[in-house]
Amino acid sequence: MLSFAVLRGGPIQGAYRLRQLHFHWGSSDDHGSEHIVDGVKYAAELHMVHWNPKHGNFAPALKQRDGVAIVGVFLQVGKTLKREMKRILEEMESIKTKGKETPFLHFDPSILFPKSRDYWTYEGSFTTPPCEECVTWILLREPIVVSPDQMAKLRSLSMNTENEPFHPLVDNWRPQQPLKGRVVRASFK
Repeated sequence: MLSFAVLRGGPIQGAYRLRQLHFHWGSSDDHGSEHIVDGVKYAAELHMVHWNPKHGNFAPALKQRDGVAIVGVFLQVGKTLKREMKRILEEMESIKTKGKETPFLHFDPSILFPKSRDYWTYEGSFTTPPCEECVTWILLREPIVVSPDQMAKLRSLSMNTENEPFHPLVDNWRPQQPLKGRVVRASFK
């Protein structure tokens, strides 16, 4: 499904390009994911945001039903750390405060996938305002395991700018929303 920075197959047609990846997490390990499966909330959720190049660039894709595909990966805290997260967490050292970003070159995001490629999918929206209704969600069934130390690194980021007092960036997830007639399909039985 994902090869370097291109997403294809599954519920989407064509090849979508990776735009960015980001995380949502909670202040504790019992919540933080934006999706809930059978009542289970995970400590965090990784989103890999892809856009459909047939629409020219990212901005016009936001106005199209097939404009964006987001791969969601649940993060579950356990004893075994996800070695592949190390580089991401190292890069976060340069973006510890609000408003900073960093290029992330020569990185194959598929190494963050769990072994199983089983997924749920539905047509929905972004989880941040203005919540454009242009997203094909692909939620991987199997979570990846991260260590308590790795989660602590995420929770050490600040929600304020460099010159403001430190306030931990936590609980940056949107609560579960009603389905509103959306159909969730599975790639597995």
